[in-house]
Amino acid sequence: MAATFLGVRHHSPACARLVASVIAAQRPAYVLVEGPADVNDRLDELLLGHELPVAVFTSYRDGERAHASWTPFCGYSPEWVALTEGRRCGAQVRFIDLPAWHPAFADRSNRYADAERRYADVVDRLCRVFAVDNVDVLWDHLFEIAPVDRIEERLAAYFDLVRDGPAGEDDAAREAYMARWVRAAVAAAGDRPVVVVTGGFHRPALIRLAGLSTVDWPDVPRLPEGAVGGSYLVPYSFRRLDAFDGYQSGMPSPGYYQRLWESGPAAAADGLTGSVVARLRRRKQVVSTADLIAARAMAGGLARLRGHPAPARTDVLDGLVCALVTEALDIPLPWAARGRLPAGTHPAVVEMVAALSGDKVGRLHPDTPLPGLVHDVAAELDRYGLAAAGTRTLDLTDDTGLAASRVLHRLRVLHIPGVRRDTGPATGSDPVLAESWTLTEAGGGAGAGGRLAALIEAGGYGATLLDAASAALADRIDPAVPDVGRLAGVLFDAALCGITELSGRVLADLLRAVGAVGELGPLGTVLATVLGLWRHDRLFGTRHSATLGAVITAAVGRVLWLAEGVRGGAAPADLGRLGAIVATRDAIVHCGRTLDVDAEAALAVMRRLSGDPAVPPDLRGAAFGFGWSLGPSNVDPVRAVRGAADPQTLGDWLAGLFAVAREEVLAAPVLGVLDELVGALPEHAFLVALPALRQAFAFFPPRERERIARHLLARRGLVGSARSLLRLAATPELLAEARALEARVDELLVREGLV
Repeated sequence: MAATFLGVRHHSPACARLVASVIAAQRPAYVLVEGPADVNDRLDELLLGHELPVAVFTSYRDGERAHASWTPFCGYSPEWVALTEGRRCGAQVRFIDLPAWHPAFADRSNRYADAERRYADVVDRLCRVFAVDNVDVLWDHLFEIAPVDRIEERLAAYFDLVRDGPAGEDDAAREAYMARWVRAAVAAAGDRPVVVVTGGFHRPALIRLAGLSTVDWPDVPRLPEGAVGGSYLVPYSFRRLDAFDGYQSGMPSPGYYQRLWESGPAAAADGLTGSVVARLRRRKQVVSTADLIAARAMAGGLARLRGHPAPARTDVLDGLVCALVTEALDIPLPWAARGRLPAGTHPAVVEMVAALSGDKVGRLHPDTPLPGLVHDVAAELDRYGLAAAGTRTLDLTDDTGLAASRVLHRLRVLHIPGVRRDTGPATGSDPVLAESWTLTEAGGGAGAGGRLAALIEAGGYGATLLDAASAALADRIDPAVPDVGRLAGVLFDAALCGITELSGRVLADLLRAVGAVGELGPLGTVLATVLGLWRHDRLFGTRHSATLGAVITAAVGRVLWLAEGVRGGAAPADLGRLGAIVATRDAIVHCGRTLDVDAEAALAVMRRLSGDPAVPPDLRGAAFGFGWSLGPSNVDPVRAVRGAADPQTLGDWLAGLFAVAREEVLAAPVLGVLDELVGALPEHAFLVALPALRQAFAFFPPRERERIARHLLARRGLVGSARSLLRLAATPELLAEARALEARVDELLVREGLV
């Protein structure tokens, strides 16, 4: 007996009803469903009795590719109905598509991403013919709200029309594989029916391919040698199913379509209106009974005008907007297009879309197998008393506190919700020795199933927390495009996680990247991070690492080489390159006697930079501060400051000096010289220099700024609170503007003879 091919739109209630009715009428021997064939031996697990929506999550990793994808199901998914109704009537149920890790799915994270992008021209023509905005409105008009008579024929005609050309290579491979399942099932069924449920895009090709001669059951592809992968069920949510939230399926507004599936179009329209009104009222928005009546009347009128037997989704939404939004809208209504909500969408419209989406979250049956990572994390959290919600303060100098910190950092790098670090060391040189964390039991309500779903999905990285975090960090490294800033972050995260096995690979990539970096700022970040890790042993276990030392030596040489090439005259101070000079100075101070870092060569470079007028002033100031901070006796800071007194560049030069030699400035007569120079500036020159001066003095922490203020009071023989000088009643910019205005007023009064 020939197969019955049902082309469906994924997550369509109309298609789900058709599938249920056909299976009930035919009672087939086989029900074949588009889905991952490698899950066939676990269909009992899929049909345990979960609270939908749920998804099959698949992960894959090899030496060249890492991939993750989802196969989601909700109550009105035609594929789910095919599985459950097929089982109910005693049919053999099989998934017949390639596994989700197969290269045919390499460009998609969702198996049921509709193929509409491949037949956009046909859909656009249909939308123009039926005078609708997009394919979602067209689909509702033709199938969800339309009468159910002859729907199988209408669906077949629709999908035959939109499949107006050959499939791509990936789809052709999938269709050839699915067709082999169809031929084998038809042969095995004898005179009993076979029902095939696939995306409508594939239906025409499967009908054609089903007539070929081979009838053997196809083999299920196995993971390539050296690859690691697997599939597990995860809780899903309506929000993740919603096209307005970025989901790659064709159907938006899952909450609405759930109502449509359960109660029909009229009840779905009434329920949607009530949900929107209730949601707006919870947000303290005034929605009167008259508004509600007006919205329903408008929706009914639009439905009649558009030829709908009951209000469709967009009829209800348009009616609500007409009744509840009185001002002009700057952003088009989101249901007039496709994709995520655009920025600037009216708040009431945002609430309408949220009401359509619904907040339902799936729940797995208690007997559902879970990946090893879930159990390992539970054991680790119990071991260190981290399972309960609350705040934790961890002492990193204590072995238990450090171990607990590493557990939480491993969860953090895996992006597991419900784990947030509030305070702690930010770099390897940060002297902070304690961390504070906020933990929540269910992941803070983030995503589908919160922490459980995230852990199941992270299980693709490894069966233990240590292995999974190591693999996740390794994924952040791209040796082909070495980003030294990213690599430094990975290195520091690896140290926080206590993952020493990763360090060798990261440091090797760092060493290669250092020789190719072309900017001082990112290079300085790497040098500061690696230097901090090299210096500290108690927290990170990396003190005097030979590999870290090699990175420090290479980075210092690269900083000096890049610094000598910087030219450009006057420019705003570049904090990134100043940080690189500071890190280089610190490397010489802390590593010069241990590592192969040539301090004399560095000082020679800095002397050349500090005296070259073509070098930007901030770098000249930093170069002078570099030599001064290392203590040569021939440095004359007073002469250097007087030589940098140009109001156009003084502040930037001082920024470089203060960044590198702040402590030396406080202990020398430089402040008095600066007081003289700034006090002697004409009014206009002072205003020109003021912004850069403020930036320069920001390098001093509050306590040191108060010390400078005391020094200024003492120079003037004044007695008062130095701290009060740091607390202005208005911003410095406003005070400067006020002084300039007063000067102009005085000038005008003198000119007019009024003084």
